[in-house]
Amino acid sequence: MIGAALNVAGILVGGFVGLVWRKRLTAANESYVKVALGAFTVFYGLRLTWLSLNGSIPQILKQLLIAMLALMLGKMTGRLLHLQKMSNQLGREARDRITAANPADPRRLNEGFKTSAVLFCAAPLAILGSVQDGLSGYFYPLAVKAVIDGLATLGFVRLFGWGAMLAALPVLAFQGTITLVCAQFLKPVLETHGLVDSINATGGLLVFCVALIILELKKLELADYLPSLAFAPLLAWVFR
Repeated sequence: MIGAALNVAGILVGGFVGLVWRKRLTAANESYVKVALGAFTVFYGLRLTWLSLNGSIPQILKQLLIAMLALMLGKMTGRLLHLQKMSNQLGREARDRITAANPADPRRLNEGFKTSAVLFCAAPLAILGSVQDGLSGYFYPLAVKAVIDGLATLGFVRLFGWGAMLAALPVLAFQGTITLVCAQFLKPVLETHGLVDSINATGGLLVFCVALIILELKKLELADYLPSLAFAPLLAWVFR
């Protein structure tokens, strides 16, 4: 659960900095942080996919084909389940609360907790990163999310007070549960049949897609692609 722990630490550190340091980041600093995060996400996403490919060139091409097919099927399934629409709805509700935030409101601590918890737990990277951490101990996607959430908390505490920092608790419970379930129950079964690499290869491509969103190079409906993580081992087993 290194990834979940890092995410919690990021939220707490960001909240503490926001409480004691009232200056806002300049546009140049924000741009620098965005580029740095995007670069790290590209590297760790493609690295995960690369580490998951093995065998001869035809076998590697087959594994990449399975990953791409899993992404296609996952996208169609996610759209049928309206995963991105649900994610967008939660995001809109959170933004409305942020817009209506009033530092003098006695309920602002509670509002800050609920708003931050929804945003941090509903992010597709929360599920994707937790799955990767549980199956392979690859916590780097959640390390990136820790920085993103920390920067968000830095701003939230100025609106809602320290209540935003309490979102670390549901983040730990949500992401930690996914990680533990994957590590204790799914990983042994998948390893027995040699299917972990298929999920990691697909997950690495999804992490790369996160970088495209961070760098604002392409707008992707990332939540709709989450079912790809279920299709990847199924396709690998069918075409083994």
